[in-house]
Amino acid sequence: MEKLLCPSLLNLSMDYLKDEIMRLDVSGADILHIDVMDGHYVPNFGMSFQDIETIRKNTSLKLDVHMMMYNPGRYIERYAEFGADIIYIHPDSETIPTETLCRIRKLGKAPGIVINPGISLDSIQELLSLVDYVLVMTVNPGFAGRDYLHFVEPKIEQLLKLRQRYKFHIVIDGGVT
Repeated sequence: MEKLLCPSLLNLSMDYLKDEIMRLDVSGADILHIDVMDGHYVPNFGMSFQDIETIRKNTSLKLDVHMMMYNPGRYIERYAEFGADIIYIHPDSETIPTETLCRIRKLGKAPGIVINPGISLDSIQELLSLVDYVLVMTVNPGFAGRDYLHFVEPKIEQLLKLRQRYKFHIVIDGGVT
């Protein structure tokens, strides 16, 4: 199993964003993880389109965009234009998640879904054939620095088995040290 390093950019200093990205670009990271939040799906805000544009201009690494917002489908074209390579949605944040995932793929980007700690695999299993990535939240989403939730680990083990049938990457997000 290939392991990739995907550092989150949520806590980078915006005053020195370009410098921070240039350092990460040569650090051995594989993918840069960008959190975008609308203040409603989670009670916080993340990076802007302009931040993502700055990041893309200063790295050739893959960028994944974790959309913690309601109705993310209304913005996927813009995130694709600004340089996202992988676009994650929370299935419970979208009225028709299958349509949004298919649109992401039609844009030439890799679609992904996010599983929050309180969401069962049964509720998203039908979507697994439509995605390249499954991001498992091991914290409750919305804020950096939360403690890792060990009760999520059986979900990861189940996903490892399902991956043999559906062929997706598993990404762990939150509290990982």
